[in-house]
Amino acid sequence: MKENIRQESLPKHIAVIMDGNGRWAKKKGAARVFGHKNAIKAVRDVTEGCAELGVEYLTLYAFSTENWNRPKLEVTALMELLVSTLSSEIKTLMDNDIRLDTIGDKASLPPKCQKQLAEAIAKTSGNSRMTLVLALSYSGKWDITQATKRIAEEVKEGKLEAEDITQSTIDKYLVTSGTPDPELLIRTSGEQRISNFLLWQMAYTEFFITDTLWPDFRKEHLYEAIISYQERERRFGKTSEQIKK
Repeated sequence: MKENIRQESLPKHIAVIMDGNGRWAKKKGAARVFGHKNAIKAVRDVTEGCAELGVEYLTLYAFSTENWNRPKLEVTALMELLVSTLSSEIKTLMDNDIRLDTIGDKASLPPKCQKQLAEAIAKTSGNSRMTLVLALSYSGKWDITQATKRIAEEVKEGKLEAEDITQSTIDKYLVTSGTPDPELLIRTSGEQRISNFLLWQMAYTEFFITDTLWPDFRKEHLYEAIISYQERERRFGKTSEQIKK
Protein backbone atom coordinates (compact mmCIF):
# COMPACT_ATOMS: atom_id res chain seq x y z
CA MET A 1 0.00 0.00 0.00
CA LYS A 2 2.90 2.37 0.78
CA GLU A 3 4.07 2.20 -2.84
CA ASN A 4 0.75 3.72 -3.98
CA ILE A 5 1.41 6.97 -2.13
CA ARG A 6 2.43 9.85 -4.42
CA GLN A 7 5.21 11.95 -2.97
CA GLU A 8 4.26 15.03 -4.98
CA SER A 9 0.89 15.31 -3.21
CA LEU A 10 1.92 14.18 0.27
CA PRO A 11 0.25 16.27 3.00
CA LYS A 12 2.76 18.45 4.83
CA HIS A 13 0.75 18.34 8.05
CA ILE A 14 -1.39 15.50 9.38
CA ALA A 15 -3.50 15.87 12.53
CA VAL A 16 -4.87 12.90 14.47
CA ILE A 17 -7.69 12.57 16.99
CA MET A 18 -6.62 9.42 18.82
CA ASP A 19 -9.95 7.95 19.90
CA GLY A 20 -11.08 4.56 21.20
CA ASN A 21 -8.61 3.69 23.95
CA GLY A 22 -11.36 3.22 26.53
CA ARG A 23 -13.51 1.07 24.25
CA TRP A 24 -10.47 -1.01 23.29
CA ALA A 25 -9.79 -1.71 26.97
CA LYS A 26 -13.46 -2.44 27.70
CA LYS A 27 -13.53 -5.07 24.95
CA LYS A 28 -10.69 -6.78 26.76
CA GLY A 29 -12.37 -6.47 30.14
CA ALA A 30 -9.72 -4.06 31.42
CA ALA A 31 -9.66 -0.56 32.92
CA ARG A 32 -9.55 2.44 30.57
CA VAL A 33 -5.94 3.20 31.49
CA PHE A 34 -4.97 -0.17 29.98
CA GLY A 35 -6.15 1.19 26.63
CA HIS A 36 -4.09 4.35 27.06
CA LYS A 37 -0.97 2.30 27.82
CA ASN A 38 -1.47 0.13 24.74
CA ALA A 39 -1.94 3.23 22.56
CA ILE A 40 1.77 4.05 22.79
CA LYS A 41 2.58 1.51 20.06
CA ALA A 42 0.15 3.28 17.73
CA VAL A 43 1.77 6.64 18.47
CA ARG A 44 5.21 5.22 17.73
CA ASP A 45 4.06 3.49 14.54
CA VAL A 46 2.30 6.53 13.09
CA THR A 47 5.11 8.90 14.07
CA GLU A 48 7.74 6.72 12.41
CA GLY A 49 5.47 6.14 9.40
CA CYS A 50 4.97 9.87 8.83
CA ALA A 51 8.70 10.57 9.20
CA GLU A 52 9.60 7.81 6.76
CA LEU A 53 7.18 9.19 4.15
CA GLY A 54 8.37 12.77 4.46
CA VAL A 55 5.42 14.35 6.30
CA GLU A 56 6.73 17.57 7.88
CA TYR A 57 4.29 17.96 10.80
CA LEU A 58 2.23 15.46 12.80
CA THR A 59 -0.11 16.81 15.48
CA LEU A 60 -1.62 14.37 17.96
CA TYR A 61 -4.61 15.35 20.10
CA ALA A 62 -3.32 13.82 23.32
CA PHE A 63 -5.37 15.60 26.01
CA SER A 64 -8.11 18.19 25.61
CA THR A 65 -9.18 20.86 28.08
CA GLU A 66 -12.43 18.90 28.45
CA ASN A 67 -10.50 15.77 29.44
CA TRP A 68 -9.82 17.38 32.84
CA ASN A 69 -13.47 16.54 33.61
CA ARG A 70 -12.78 12.80 33.45
CA PRO A 71 -12.54 10.75 36.68
CA LYS A 72 -9.59 11.95 38.77
CA LEU A 73 -8.02 8.47 38.83
CA GLU A 74 -7.94 8.31 35.03
CA VAL A 75 -6.54 11.84 34.68
CA THR A 76 -3.80 11.09 37.22
CA ALA A 77 -2.92 7.86 35.42
CA LEU A 78 -2.81 9.70 32.07
CA MET A 79 -0.45 12.36 33.44
CA GLU A 80 1.85 9.70 34.91
CA LEU A 81 1.77 7.82 31.61
CA LEU A 82 2.67 11.00 29.76
CA VAL A 83 5.75 11.53 31.94
CA SER A 84 6.98 7.95 31.59
CA THR A 85 6.30 7.90 27.82
CA LEU A 86 8.19 11.14 27.22
CA SER A 87 11.19 9.64 29.01
CA SER A 88 11.09 6.29 27.22
CA GLU A 89 10.41 7.67 23.72
CA ILE A 90 13.25 10.22 23.58
CA LYS A 91 15.50 7.62 21.93
CA THR A 92 12.89 6.94 19.23
CA LEU A 93 12.60 10.66 18.51
CA MET A 94 16.37 11.11 18.36
CA ASP A 95 16.89 8.00 16.18
CA ASN A 96 14.31 9.31 13.70
CA ASP A 97 15.53 12.94 13.79
CA ILE A 98 12.11 14.13 15.05
CA ARG A 99 11.63 17.41 16.90
CA LEU A 100 9.02 17.49 19.67
CA ASP A 101 6.75 20.48 20.26
CA THR A 102 3.52 21.07 22.16
CA ILE A 103 0.44 23.28 21.96
CA GLY A 104 -2.09 23.97 24.68
CA ASP A 105 -2.40 25.44 28.15
CA LYS A 106 0.88 24.04 29.45
CA ALA A 107 0.53 25.93 32.77
CA SER A 108 -2.44 23.69 33.67
CA LEU A 109 -0.32 20.53 33.47
CA PRO A 110 1.21 19.07 36.66
CA PRO A 111 4.73 20.46 37.37
CA LYS A 112 6.32 17.07 36.75
CA CYS A 113 4.72 16.89 33.30
CA GLN A 114 5.79 20.44 32.47
CA LYS A 115 9.38 19.62 33.46
CA GLN A 116 9.51 16.37 31.46
CA LEU A 117 7.94 18.04 28.46
CA ALA A 118 10.40 20.95 28.55
CA GLU A 119 13.35 18.54 28.76
CA ALA A 120 12.10 16.45 25.82
CA ILE A 121 11.51 19.56 23.70
CA ALA A 122 14.99 20.86 24.51
CA LYS A 123 16.70 17.54 23.77
CA THR A 124 15.03 17.21 20.36
CA SER A 125 15.22 20.88 19.37
CA GLY A 126 18.04 20.26 16.88
CA ASN A 127 16.18 17.55 14.97
CA SER A 128 14.82 18.51 11.56
CA ARG A 129 13.27 15.52 9.75
CA MET A 130 9.76 16.08 11.16
CA THR A 131 8.01 17.96 13.95
CA LEU A 132 5.77 15.96 16.28
CA VAL A 133 3.29 18.26 18.03
CA LEU A 134 1.45 17.04 21.14
CA ALA A 135 -1.80 18.91 21.80
CA LEU A 136 -1.98 18.83 25.61
CA SER A 137 -4.68 20.60 27.62
CA TYR A 138 -5.70 22.03 24.27
CA SER A 139 -8.99 22.94 22.65
CA GLY A 140 -9.82 25.00 19.60
CA LYS A 141 -12.11 27.36 21.54
CA TRP A 142 -9.40 27.90 24.16
CA ASP A 143 -6.90 28.68 21.41
CA ILE A 144 -9.16 31.23 19.69
CA THR A 145 -10.02 32.79 23.07
CA GLN A 146 -6.40 33.25 24.11
CA ALA A 147 -5.55 34.66 20.68
CA THR A 148 -8.47 37.12 20.90
CA LYS A 149 -7.34 38.30 24.35
CA ARG A 150 -3.80 38.89 23.14
CA ILE A 151 -5.03 40.83 20.10
CA ALA A 152 -7.32 42.93 22.34
CA GLU A 153 -4.36 43.77 24.58
CA GLU A 154 -2.33 44.86 21.55
CA VAL A 155 -5.20 47.11 20.41
CA LYS A 156 -5.62 48.52 23.93
CA GLU A 157 -1.91 49.34 24.13
CA GLY A 158 -1.99 51.03 20.73
CA LYS A 159 0.31 48.46 19.12
CA LEU A 160 -2.39 47.32 16.70
CA GLU A 161 -5.28 49.08 14.99
CA ALA A 162 -8.61 47.23 15.05
CA GLU A 163 -9.18 47.89 11.34
CA ASP A 164 -5.85 46.23 10.55
CA ILE A 165 -6.91 42.87 12.04
CA THR A 166 -7.04 40.21 9.31
CA GLN A 167 -7.14 36.42 9.16
CA SER A 168 -3.35 36.51 9.06
CA THR A 169 -3.35 38.50 12.31
CA ILE A 170 -5.39 35.80 14.03
CA ASP A 171 -3.12 33.09 12.59
CA LYS A 172 -0.16 34.88 14.19
CA TYR A 173 -1.67 34.83 17.68
CA LEU A 174 -2.85 31.21 17.70
CA VAL A 175 -0.56 28.70 19.42
CA THR A 176 0.00 27.05 16.03
CA SER A 177 1.62 30.19 14.61
CA GLY A 178 4.35 29.25 12.15
CA THR A 179 2.90 25.78 11.52
CA PRO A 180 0.96 25.12 8.28
CA ASP A 181 -2.70 24.21 8.69
CA PRO A 182 -3.30 20.44 8.53
CA GLU A 183 -4.33 19.13 5.13
CA LEU A 184 -5.50 15.80 6.56
CA LEU A 185 -7.29 14.91 9.80
CA ILE A 186 -7.47 11.27 10.85
CA ARG A 187 -10.01 10.27 13.48
CA THR A 188 -10.15 6.74 14.81
CA SER A 189 -12.99 4.71 16.40
CA GLY A 190 -15.65 5.84 13.93
CA GLU A 191 -16.69 9.03 15.70
CA GLN A 192 -17.62 11.78 13.23
CA ARG A 193 -16.86 15.04 15.02
CA ILE A 194 -13.83 17.29 15.51
CA SER A 195 -14.14 17.50 19.31
CA ASN A 196 -12.96 21.10 19.67
CA PHE A 197 -9.66 20.39 17.89
CA LEU A 198 -7.89 23.00 15.71
CA LEU A 199 -11.21 24.69 14.88
CA TRP A 200 -9.71 27.66 13.03
CA GLN A 201 -6.88 25.69 11.43
CA MET A 202 -9.10 22.97 9.93
CA ALA A 203 -11.18 25.25 7.71
CA TYR A 204 -10.08 23.30 4.61
CA THR A 205 -8.78 20.08 6.11
CA GLU A 206 -9.78 16.76 4.54
CA PHE A 207 -11.24 14.26 7.05
CA PHE A 208 -10.55 10.53 7.16
CA ILE A 209 -12.72 8.57 9.61
CA THR A 210 -11.88 4.96 10.43
CA ASP A 211 -13.66 2.47 12.72
CA THR A 212 -10.26 1.19 13.87
CA LEU A 213 -9.70 1.89 17.57
CA TRP A 214 -6.55 3.89 18.22
CA PRO A 215 -4.54 1.13 20.02
CA ASP A 216 -4.93 -1.00 16.85
CA PHE A 217 -3.93 1.79 14.42
CA ARG A 218 -0.77 1.01 12.46
CA LYS A 219 1.23 2.24 9.45
CA GLU A 220 -1.04 0.49 6.95
CA HIS A 221 -4.00 2.50 8.32
CA LEU A 222 -1.94 5.68 7.94
CA TYR A 223 -1.16 4.76 4.32
CA GLU A 224 -4.87 4.13 3.67
CA ALA A 225 -5.74 7.59 5.02
CA ILE A 226 -3.10 9.32 2.88
CA ILE A 227 -4.16 7.46 -0.27
CA SER A 228 -7.78 8.48 0.39
CA TYR A 229 -6.62 12.09 0.78
CA GLN A 230 -4.67 11.95 -2.49
CA GLU A 231 -7.74 10.72 -4.37
CA ARG A 232 -9.70 13.87 -3.48
CA GLU A 233 -9.92 17.14 -5.41
CA ARG A 234 -9.05 20.09 -3.17
CA ARG A 235 -10.81 23.12 -4.66
CA PHE A 236 -10.69 25.73 -1.84
CA GLY A 237 -13.95 27.29 -3.04
CA LYS A 238 -13.08 27.17 -6.74
CA THR A 239 -14.67 24.98 -9.42
CA SER A 240 -13.12 21.80 -10.82
CA GLU A 241 -12.57 23.58 -14.11
CA GLN A 242 -10.56 26.33 -12.43
CA ILE A 243 -8.40 23.81 -10.57
CA LYS A 244 -7.58 21.90 -13.77
CA LYS A 245 -6.39 24.98 -15.69
